[in-house]
Amino acid sequence: MAVESFAAWLETPQGRYALAWEQTKTDLLAADIFGFNAVQIGFPQIDFLRANRMPFRFTCCEEGACTTRADPHHLPFATNSVDLVVLPHLLEFAANPHQILREVDRVLVPEGSVLVIGFNPFSLWGLRRLFARGRGEPPWQGRYLSVPRLRDWFALLGFETHSGAFGCYAPPLRQEKWLQRLHFLEAAGDRWWPFLGAVYVLQAIKRQHGLRLVTPKWKDRMARAKALALLPQKPLTQKREE
Repeated sequence: MAVESFAAWLETPQGRYALAWEQTKTDLLAADIFGFNAVQIGFPQIDFLRANRMPFRFTCCEEGACTTRADPHHLPFATNSVDLVVLPHLLEFAANPHQILREVDRVLVPEGSVLVIGFNPFSLWGLRRLFARGRGEPPWQGRYLSVPRLRDWFALLGFETHSGAFGCYAPPLRQEKWLQRLHFLEAAGDRWWPFLGAVYVLQAIKRQHGLRLVTPKWKDRMARAKALALLPQKPLTQKREE
């Protein structure tokens, strides 16, 4: 899907409705992720790193105004060099989402985070996409990925899904007045059918089992010396006198 076509859709009432929720939830998650380097891959016209406080924040895309031009299937970043990766609506429209996740796994540092923003196939918007049969105007092309499927993919890579949220429970209506009138569905959806939101944000953390803290050798020697030190004892003559 072309960046320009999706950017045009974001200017519609549907796009503004979905984007407002996505940015709010992403801001809450990204604000508590710390490190040095954060990268947003895809859709550079939307700043999903605005609430993050890392000193170096980049955008990577194939087209459009971004910091780095690159194919997301082959990221130009060093291994174990990025603390946070944000994937806004990238996996569902990519040719090979598995390869993108493998690249994310490669560039992330241990305990680094990835935020995935996507459309939920188990929603009214997912039903609308089925009727469109993957054709038509955005965002009805591509392949929507469910949260359980993403969790399985992340588990295979050694990631642990940490947190996430669903939102936008109103039908995919085109008129803004109807979307506003159905705003009460947000609170009702969060309470009664939280897994049927049109969009979601999922956080996964790269785990690397078996890591242990390696201390300097002089500390090891000092610890061993203390462990082998003998306790002071009273002289035998003193015991005899007593």
